Amino acid sequence: MLINVILAFMIIGSFLVAIALHESGHALMASLLGDSTPRSEGRQSLSLRAHLDALGTILCLILAFYPALAGPVGLGWGKPVKTDPWKLRGGPNGGTLIVALVGPLFSLSIGLLFALLLRVMPLSLFTNDFAIRLPQLLTVFASVNISLAIFNLIPLYPLDGYQIVYTLLPTRQAVQFAKSVPYGPFIILALFFLLPFLAQFTGLGDLFIFRIPYYVLIGSLNLIALVTGQPFDTVFTLYFYRLIL
Repeated sequence: MLINVILAFMIIGSFLVAIALHESGHALMASLLGDSTPRSEGRQSLSLRAHLDALGTILCLILAFYPALAGPVGLGWGKPVKTDPWKLRGGPNGGTLIVALVGPLFSLSIGLLFALLLRVMPLSLFTNDFAIRLPQLLTVFASVNISLAIFNLIPLYPLDGYQIVYTLLPTRQAVQFAKSVPYGPFIILALFFLLPFLAQFTGLGDLFIFRIPYYVLIGSLNLIALVTGQPFDTVFTLYFYRLIL
């Protein structure tokens, strides 16, 4: 099985930076809305120790070295930023909703910004094996951030999509929805690791449910292609660049 080793390490490094930015974005918005709790817990910093979640990081490590059926793609999650809803301007639900939305929007903005950098990058960097690693790294970093934004919209704890849906539901339905919290991480691991793994032995790899990580990756690369003005195939090739045993 071919493993793109350089790409895998680019993905892991990009994920570590992206998740710190993502979570600190939540904390910064909470502070702006009047709740200093995340800042006092060190969540407004870029310290990896403050933001990394063990299971979320393990998922990233697995998918970074995974075959093309599921990746390799930079997906995972950090520790949820905890706020005091009653201190947030906009009310408990409104303030919490804004804090939750900021994470995906911040990650998406960073990804698109780095895609714009690719658009203005001199063509001379694409002409040899050494120089092309810089645009490849920018492509990977942009893709990881955009993928995190897409991934975090899934309504499963501990992703932002869970918090977004929870704040929008009526009280009774929200209480019922909260009962899914203990199962969220395991459902995510099943969808993004177990099912793609099983698909290799069952011949069901063409079904969408078995290739969700791959489609998240393709979605991020399509956005990068749109921003850079390059054909999708060009961006796809730049992302993978070279397979190494």
